[in-house]
Amino acid sequence: MPTKKFLSNKTEQLLSDPWLKPFRHSIERRAAAAIKMERRLTDGKQSLADFACAHEYFGLHFRGGEWIFREWAPNASAVYLTGDFSGWRSSEEFRLERLGRQGVWELKLPPQTLQHGMHYRLTVHWPGGSGERIPAYARYVVQDPASKIFSAKIWHPEKHYVFRNPGPEIPGEILIYESHVGMAQEYEGVGTFKEYRQKILPMLAGSGYNTIQLMAILGHPYYGSFGYHVANFYSICSLFGTPDEFKELVDAAHGLGLRIIIDMVHSHAVKNEVEGVAKFDGTSYQYFHEGERGRHRLWDSLLFDYGKPEVLHFLLSNLRFWLDEYHLDGFRFDGVTSMLYHHHGLGHAFTGYEEYFGDQVDEQALAYLTLANKVIHEVRPDAVTVAEDVSGMPGLATPREHFGCGFDYRLAMGITDYWFKLFDKADENWSMSGLWHELTNRRRDEKTVSYVECHDQSIVGGQTAIFRMIERSMYDSMRIDSRNLLVDRGMALHKMSRLITLATAANGYLNFMGNEFGHPEWVDFPREGNNWSYKYCRRQWSLAEDESLRYHFLRDFDRSMLKIIRQEKIFACLPQKILVNDRDKIIAFERGGLFFFFNFNPAHSFDNYRIALLPGEYELILDSDSPVFGGHARLVPNQHFFTMPARTANEIHHEISLYLPCRAALVLRKCGKKTAEAS
Repeated sequence: MPTKKFLSNKTEQLLSDPWLKPFRHSIERRAAAAIKMERRLTDGKQSLADFACAHEYFGLHFRGGEWIFREWAPNASAVYLTGDFSGWRSSEEFRLERLGRQGVWELKLPPQTLQHGMHYRLTVHWPGGSGERIPAYARYVVQDPASKIFSAKIWHPEKHYVFRNPGPEIPGEILIYESHVGMAQEYEGVGTFKEYRQKILPMLAGSGYNTIQLMAILGHPYYGSFGYHVANFYSICSLFGTPDEFKELVDAAHGLGLRIIIDMVHSHAVKNEVEGVAKFDGTSYQYFHEGERGRHRLWDSLLFDYGKPEVLHFLLSNLRFWLDEYHLDGFRFDGVTSMLYHHHGLGHAFTGYEEYFGDQVDEQALAYLTLANKVIHEVRPDAVTVAEDVSGMPGLATPREHFGCGFDYRLAMGITDYWFKLFDKADENWSMSGLWHELTNRRRDEKTVSYVECHDQSIVGGQTAIFRMIERSMYDSMRIDSRNLLVDRGMALHKMSRLITLATAANGYLNFMGNEFGHPEWVDFPREGNNWSYKYCRRQWSLAEDESLRYHFLRDFDRSMLKIIRQEKIFACLPQKILVNDRDKIIAFERGGLFFFFNFNPAHSFDNYRIALLPGEYELILDSDSPVFGGHARLVPNQHFFTMPARTANEIHHEISLYLPCRAALVLRKCGKKTAEAS
């Protein structure tokens, strides 16, 4: 009874949403389920963070002057460690001993037996069969370039990497640069951690972004999966380099004031049996649900059993491992919608609150996500977690102390969908009220990250926003001296869409690498269907460096808008609507002492456009139509504007008179307001 009363009191903030009141019982039951699972895992004798240390017990370790290897394989009848040291043969010298009845196997070896750089795998026997396996807790998995066979590699250098730079403090806003190490280079091939550290980090240090989200860091056997078919949850992707090279990258980013988060894929796992954890001990149910519940038909992958303590031990420890070992600053959880629902969000529009409750919700997965957030924030209170959920599940990014799931942010995925629908419409059919609603529609109890596009929009079958608008004109009309109406439209809307999305974002903003300068075309990883080509699996940074092309205008605008937003610290307050005019295609709002004016009209510029503002003097600090951003220079730069009194039937107010060019955005600041730099 005391627990129920405690839950009821603590859920009041979440239940301030009147639409959630009919579901009070479900919300309280879910909160209680997470508490119950935590007690089951810890037995009330340790913290959840201390429980999440399976990686310190399982796997290969050099402790007390000897090598110790442990693995969990409850259905196994025999387990052998094989590798360079045994001629890849099963030998009694390297046979593991079973400890008790919990399915844990152990092997202890003299120090001279194994050395840094050696390769190893397991041979697992079970009733009726056997197979080679990569250890589940292997910290470095590599592929032999000749045989294409994967194996674990001992990473035990004489001198371990020592981090020099602490992680930067949590910013007032999170400005994410979504990035992929392998495709971050211009040449047709796979980029490395070293190249990213040397070439990309210095560029990002002056870009205005404060957080880098790295994709595809966890070990995955198929490069073309974009890192979302994970096999080796404790290993970095060796295509990019060594564990120490990744540590050096993270350390260098911290030294530049950049935080590093990675995509964490706990929503599913690859079906590979030799490389991954599928049928690790001969059973299909060791880590995953058995039968149809354990298969994601669309993704062709396997689904974890979040109700099994041993699986939670594996997954929760995985989170702590990456925080402890690589000093990461958080995670973006991929595929959260698939985790939350038994139907995985497929074919569901989520039009009513009843969609978030009932038998369709996987409450074991919801409990796991709640515990995952608790572990992360116990280990690193300053870490950030971001949920990729398209369903809008209430409470997902509500603090755990109010019995939400505990994510710090959720991606505002509806915004990008809305933009891409607009890009396909004639401009005169754009709804300003619809756009404003989509940009500002969010729960008060959650933080969100807004974006125009991420990697999802440009992967095979899709296009970047700029390519969607400009189409094939990108191939012959992006020179500065060319004249093309499609290019003019695309350039203008590219700048405007990003500025209004950033300026209305509640708590954060995201951009996929290269899209800040309008990277053309799409993303396509090497595969059989494109003859294993890397042509579209790279970033053409030189486009933005070529002064004869238009791309650098978009990059310069991106940097300028981020600089202003950061200097003025506008995220401390929410945007306040001044005007949304569907007839004129005008949106105007104030935020943090800055005043934003957008004219989305494709044909009509407005002279002497009057908008009510507080009395005073205003200065123009950003103009998307400026020639330095590839615009048409229809406004005199650095102008000052003065309000004038105006009388209506009932009152006297003050108005500002502006010239609003078509397809252009202006940012004004009230004179006398101190900038963040000046103060």
